[in-house]
Amino acid sequence: MSTRPFSEWEYAALRPDQLEARLAAAPLIYVPWGALEWHSVHLPVGLDGLVAACIAERAVERTGGVVLPTMYLPITALPHRFSISFRAATVRAVLDDLFAELARVGARVVVLLSGHYAQGHELVLIDAAEHALTTHGLRVLATPPLALLGEHYLDHAGRWETALLLATEPRLVDLQRFVAALQRYPAGHVADLGVLGELPINATATSGEIAIEQALAEIEGWVQRLLRDDDLAPLRAFYQRRRAAYDSFVQRYYRGSYEEAAAAWWQERIRRD
Repeated sequence: MSTRPFSEWEYAALRPDQLEARLAAAPLIYVPWGALEWHSVHLPVGLDGLVAACIAERAVERTGGVVLPTMYLPITALPHRFSISFRAATVRAVLDDLFAELARVGARVVVLLSGHYAQGHELVLIDAAEHALTTHGLRVLATPPLALLGEHYLDHAGRWETALLLATEPRLVDLQRFVAALQRYPAGHVADLGVLGELPINATATSGEIAIEQALAEIEGWVQRLLRDDDLAPLRAFYQRRRAAYDSFVQRYYRGSYEEAAAAWWQERIRRD
């Protein structure tokens, strides 16, 4: 028999009357989004969803609303035996159905926090979010939490992703295993260790906690504005900036398929690094 304590904001654990009360007080739903993906030798494959869920749980305590169970549906996870990816068309269809359903149950604002940072993945999230706004009037903020702080924080299995997990689930991090791997691959080659960005040897729980707190402040500000204001220009401008961050990727690699684009990008990274 499970003895897991449920929280008052967990969608899956609430009765209809409880959901009614929480959504009446704040018509807001958080959706943690993750990936089962290779994160080098020192991190678990589910890091993205674990971190997204933790941030969503802390955000909902500040803003009200409810949190859906974490969804592990990534586009273009890094190539590895234990990475699991879904086709872009599949994920887009799931997002369209999900946002339509969340609008139907009474959400005014949805915050989709994606721990997965892949180029095509985020672009599909943005497409679906903007479609939900146009079609359902649903105000969707779909973003990696640390994208709210700047591109500098968006690495893969590097300093910042490692710091986030050290701050949230430190028992799942084995930095000594990474240090040992560096003896075999001293350059930290991306093909061998899967690290994009600064190496994680300087990651600390303290820096991860500071980043999370800064992201939470940004999330809270966005939620307050989206619940209160009818001016959606800031949300549209945010998505325009996020798209611009991927312009060079799209122009160089995209020929109608994010899967093929990611494969070409990865092969070039392997040759370069």
